[in-house]
Amino acid sequence: MAIATVEMGLWDLMGKLRDTSISALIGGEKKEVQVGVSIGIQPTIGNLLEKVESYLNDGYRRIKIKIKPGYDVQPVKEVRKKYPKILLQVDANSAYSLQDSKMLRELDTFNLLLIEQPLAHDDIIDHSKLQKFLKTALCLDESIHTVQDARKAIEIGACRIINIKAGRMRGLLCSKNLHDLCRRHKIPVWCGGMLETGIGRAFNVALASLPGFTLPGDTSASKRYFKRDIITEEFELTKDGTLEVPTAPGIGVDVDLKLLDACTISRETLTAHQFRSSEFVAHKRTSF
Repeated sequence: MAIATVEMGLWDLMGKLRDTSISALIGGEKKEVQVGVSIGIQPTIGNLLEKVESYLNDGYRRIKIKIKPGYDVQPVKEVRKKYPKILLQVDANSAYSLQDSKMLRELDTFNLLLIEQPLAHDDIIDHSKLQKFLKTALCLDESIHTVQDARKAIEIGACRIINIKAGRMRGLLCSKNLHDLCRRHKIPVWCGGMLETGIGRAFNVALASLPGFTLPGDTSASKRYFKRDIITEEFELTKDGTLEVPTAPGIGVDVDLKLLDACTISRETLTAHQFRSSEFVAHKRTSF
């Protein structure tokens, strides 16, 4: 995450120096990106259905619900029963093992877009075994930290879809390289969210403007997470359930400096020498 912060900040600087948006710098083609929403474990299925209805009314194109042992087949069944045609996917956050294969196979009956990270983050072998057992596409998330991680997973058939998170991938360059690898192998990708403010959201939207991002991401509108975002013009859903890709130089949004000051609890200033040292360390540790 720290490396990504520096790397992505430099992309913003380069965009401003070149009077070019980050989307244009990395080869983005879309003016708008499809987005969905992620819903956590709910106290009751009734609460879950209410959440789903609310977000569909807001205009989100895809619904993702979290699952765990004991909270999986039934909530998915009820959501699909009420909304037979929506794009629906589930996220297990590594909550299962191969011993749960038969239960996970029951999810094949609900026409899911994907099952995200059902097994351990460091076990692409078992994901490969599980994918062969299921009709539904597996999506790897926590397992993918580098392009090489993805290459290995694709080669052994551990997934059919990959979730790209710029923070986890150490920035935009590695994320773009991962996107390019997946596109060559015809693996759909989507952009995952990590509770970013509008600053991080701007980077995500730019990343999702690349042509290989063919599935709705978790980059929801600002109000999904914040009463007030720290950018002056917040990201809002269009009538088509998308977010517009900023076209202004750099990240394309302006930070509300007064609000940022009010939220700031400490500051750190790097000297030129410290910055050069940290840049050297980032270069040594980053795999492009």
